[in-house]
Amino acid sequence: METPRRTFLKAGALGALALAAGGGIYRATHPSAPQRFALDGQARAALHAIIPAILDGALPGGAAREAALAATTERVHQAILGLPLATQKEVQDLFGLLALAPARRLLTGIAGGWEQATVPQVAGFLQDWRLHRLGLLRSAYQALHDLVLGGWYADPSSWAAIGYPGPIKELA
Repeated sequence: METPRRTFLKAGALGALALAAGGGIYRATHPSAPQRFALDGQARAALHAIIPAILDGALPGGAAREAALAATTERVHQAILGLPLATQKEVQDLFGLLALAPARRLLTGIAGGWEQATVPQVAGFLQDWRLHRLGLLRSAYQALHDLVLGGWYADPSSWAAIGYPGPIKELA
């Protein structure tokens, strides 16, 4: 039995309308407001491993190192919260990949958790990402690099090491 062309087109149009109506109802009952960035669990551990690799030589030693790491982590978190929600979502996705063990192993080469990662291992994967042929990984490196350096140099106590005297008093 052959289906006439007109019947086929009507069935297709009705199907499309049904799908559109279903999608509209779903969106009306399930609003998808973008969520703010949350730095927790493995994402925080990843950042704690990445900061010393990027700031190699700039971080103090001993107990002051842990305090500087915690303060820089918090400033990075605050910087991310200042970004547009769409950008926060992208950064959240990046940290989600870094937190997921199979993705971490595949993308960074770090087999154990972030707590066991050494500074040379982390610096190695960052260098690989910086020079990678895929633009997405180069962009991820730039995001991590800029966020960490921005968080570090947002603290006036880090300015002396680079000879920055601070903003001009007349402009402040």
